Amino acid sequence: MPHGFYRIGVDVGGTNTDSVILDARASDAPNRGVIALQKTPTTSPNVTDGIETAVRSVLEQSKVPREQVACLTIGTTHFINAIIEHDARRLSAVAVIRLSKSFTREVPPFADFPPALKKIMNGHCGYVDGGLHIDGSQEAPINEAQVVAQCAVIQEKGIGAVVVSGVFSPIDEHFRQEKHVRDIIRRELPGVDVVCSSEVSQIGFLERENASILNASILTFARRTIRGFRAAMKRLNLTCALYLTQNDGTLIDAPAAAKLPIRTFSSGPTNSMRGAAYLGLQQGPAADNHERTATIVVDIGGTTADVGVLLPSGFPRQASAYVTVAGVKINFGMPHIESIGLGGGSIVRVADNKVTVGPDSVGHYLDSKAAVFGGDTLTATDIAVAAGEKIGKPELVSHLDAAIVAKAQARMKTMLEGVIDQMKTAPAPLPVLLVGGGSVISPTRLDGVSQVICPPFHSVANAVGAAISKVGGTVDAIQNTADQSAAEIVEKAKAMAVERAVAAGAIRDTVYVADVDAIPLQYVANQVRVIARAVGELSPQGLPLQDGFVDDDSEGDDEDLYAEGEKQQSTEDEDHAQSAADILSYRPKVVKNPSTGVDEWVISELDLAWLADGCYVLGCAGGGSPFSEYIRLRDQVRQGYIMRVVDVSSLPDDAVIYWGGHMGSPAVSVERLANDETEQAVVELKEFLGHQKVDAFIDLEIGGANGLQGLAMGSSKNENCPTVDADFMGRAYPTYWQTTLCAYETGALVPCAITSGDGNTIFMTKSATDEIVDRALRASCSEMGSRVGMAAKPTTKHAVASCSVLNTISLAWRIGRTIALAHANNTVSTVAEQMVTACGGPEAAKILFRGKIIAVERRLFKAHSYGEITIQQVRHDEQEDSASRSPFESAGITPVAVGGVLQIPFKNENIYAKHIAEDGTEKYLATVPDLIAVLDSQSGRALGVPEFRYGVMVTVLGITCSPRWTESPRGLEIGGPGAFGYDSIPYVPLGKYVAPKSVVEEYA
Repeated sequence: MPHGFYRIGVDVGGTNTDSVILDARASDAPNRGVIALQKTPTTSPNVTDGIETAVRSVLEQSKVPREQVACLTIGTTHFINAIIEHDARRLSAVAVIRLSKSFTREVPPFADFPPALKKIMNGHCGYVDGGLHIDGSQEAPINEAQVVAQCAVIQEKGIGAVVVSGVFSPIDEHFRQEKHVRDIIRRELPGVDVVCSSEVSQIGFLERENASILNASILTFARRTIRGFRAAMKRLNLTCALYLTQNDGTLIDAPAAAKLPIRTFSSGPTNSMRGAAYLGLQQGPAADNHERTATIVVDIGGTTADVGVLLPSGFPRQASAYVTVAGVKINFGMPHIESIGLGGGSIVRVADNKVTVGPDSVGHYLDSKAAVFGGDTLTATDIAVAAGEKIGKPELVSHLDAAIVAKAQARMKTMLEGVIDQMKTAPAPLPVLLVGGGSVISPTRLDGVSQVICPPFHSVANAVGAAISKVGGTVDAIQNTADQSAAEIVEKAKAMAVERAVAAGAIRDTVYVADVDAIPLQYVANQVRVIARAVGELSPQGLPLQDGFVDDDSEGDDEDLYAEGEKQQSTEDEDHAQSAADILSYRPKVVKNPSTGVDEWVISELDLAWLADGCYVLGCAGGGSPFSEYIRLRDQVRQGYIMRVVDVSSLPDDAVIYWGGHMGSPAVSVERLANDETEQAVVELKEFLGHQKVDAFIDLEIGGANGLQGLAMGSSKNENCPTVDADFMGRAYPTYWQTTLCAYETGALVPCAITSGDGNTIFMTKSATDEIVDRALRASCSEMGSRVGMAAKPTTKHAVASCSVLNTISLAWRIGRTIALAHANNTVSTVAEQMVTACGGPEAAKILFRGKIIAVERRLFKAHSYGEITIQQVRHDEQEDSASRSPFESAGITPVAVGGVLQIPFKNENIYAKHIAEDGTEKYLATVPDLIAVLDSQSGRALGVPEFRYGVMVTVLGITCSPRWTESPRGLEIGGPGAFGYDSIPYVPLGKYVAPKSVVEEYA
């Protein structure tokens, strides 16, 4: 890297390519060191031409000698656009090799891809021995012969990109299994691209593998594109280093970007936020003497306003654990951005004395369609000009009624205030940085905002953000707290992150820890996940070069590179509920079994989707996500296997009914995915007890992933018997003995069996108490990989009829159907009200509170994840579509509490909801065993404990529990507040229980 003082930043947007040249010595000057800037239309399809034009312009304006340019940094959405557009010419087929001897088979690669992308990318899927346990030990060593056999298949299919994904590979510091397999592949298949999932992302197997597949599919295209960037540099006589900006605001050199282009997917919004902060906030030592606060950045373009949060570290707040790219769920770090349909080109309409703004826009036709440019469309820009801005020809909007202008401005103000408040995590006012070409439409004063700052050069903040990018180092690991404290682990992670930043090319004296987090793992003793990130200024020597980048012309010319690709159109049904009419007309298949005469509900793929959503709501934030279990069962349905549900009354009196489910840590489940451990446990227990067949299954709990276990065990792929429409909790609870069965019977849990899924089985035949069964099995579970399948002592028809919570599969189905209908009708804002109706009406279920999560506390105690969330009330006018709630309000469905905050502590599941009013008055709105579900207000779907995060808009739903919990003193003893250590909190019923209606009975 030349020892120059100048840095060129480029950001390639959909409309314009922006470029700046910045003097690094003048960051404290009024112009922040920006000495030239240029906005150039983004050329399509060859973006390199636009980049070359923009860079040439700033070089000519500034007269900076080429040899004094230290680096060229480019931010581009070019790679992610190829995926979003399903561009088959720019995407390659990918082979996936999974490393696990016993797991992940039930949910294969590409299982959750949209059909169009799957058709393009799915080249081959293979499995070889390997994989790790959560403690870092090997599940199995690598079998080289198996890898060589997979290579032969890949070569025969002519596939040029391979993903290697191993279970728990991100914590594999000793065996380095993925790298071992990569070495074998490179030996057997020279020239083939190999992507190790552990180098792409972190814990979360399916999402990490998905990210790796997307990355592998665009490798050839990325190399060609970056070669085009380098060619442009040669034509400009630039000999400096070439970098790209990453999603987190740090740099990646060109060779590394050619290997991991996914790291640049969301760099555009990050560049805008980083550039806004650099231009608009005080820099240097003076800023360090004051306590830094979070800052809201509003980037207003022609069509949308994108809003993000800059943390006190100066870097964007990251999105939740999982994000979606082109319909593919990944766990790659992306900035948390909320967008609304408000931009300079937003269309303004006046009807019946009411003014609306957007969400539709004239977009890049603003300079021809807006009124101030002689067009015939009234836009937000026209309103700004009528209010005094100097754009176009102001006389063309001078006739606008002042009242109309005022109403339009008020509407835009309300829209911006709403999305800004949504992004805040505390009520205190925060500063807002306003950037983007459409920023003129924003008022200079906003409620809940300490000040509105429109910095100099705000229209090219994205290019400035690219120019000032730093170097980062990240640590994400699972550590044991048995021999060291959590504080010691955090300090070690911070030190390691600093060293990684320095090794990546940062100046040591400038490196600081930007963020750090420690997350206890549920159900796993002495295990904590620690994440730390350090950043610093780029060293004069630049970034250490990465290997594996070939800068030649062997992969086609630029004409081939930029030729428009054929878009793959899916012929498969990607959305089972295309319209409200489809949902309302859908009838579940209930048929009479010819051999037994029993009415049976035959589960369809659509039923499974609704059941999964409903089970997560009934999980009360626990039970684990049903997603991978849903994928597993969906694929069984597609393969022709049958799953049946019956009412308990249809079973013979002597029926042998098995039950059970998964036990262990969700952190293991997200790596091993849905598997057949429970089915294996059933087989073992059948053999132990001498049972030849199973007459029916019943779920241990309807909440979370275990709510689908009965269907899995009863599938014709396994025991081929019906599942009873009932369970032994009516929700989810953290322990095996917190069941309605144990509330009425003792000794109902043993004999039982647990299996690890990789060859280990344990039986427990006797116990002194029900509680010791869970404690003993959980201790064994920890030694067996922290996840097992459990089969409990078979029960009887009488026990099910008298002790279980009936028709809970039907209830989950109705809740899931409600969510689907709300999406189809665009009534997600009232999905909670619709759920109240589905759960029996306002006597049986209630909306407890609406607001925004403003605090999340997590801690670990006896291997359980404890914590608490605090939710703050939001203003009525900030609640989307609040007017549509009036029909429900007239039916008596209104929030129990308004104003103040709501506190919900959890032990894997939510325990109680306590309202604290503005005057400090406290009231318990609901407690266990009643159900407390936290819904994402934007999607209508449930949030589990792992998804709780700051700033999420939520609706809290309460559902009255089954009398099975309250009619027995033992029920409240094992399932009430006292069971969680809250002996001083009395249980007060939320409402009156309404038994769910049987789907079998309704549709027979």
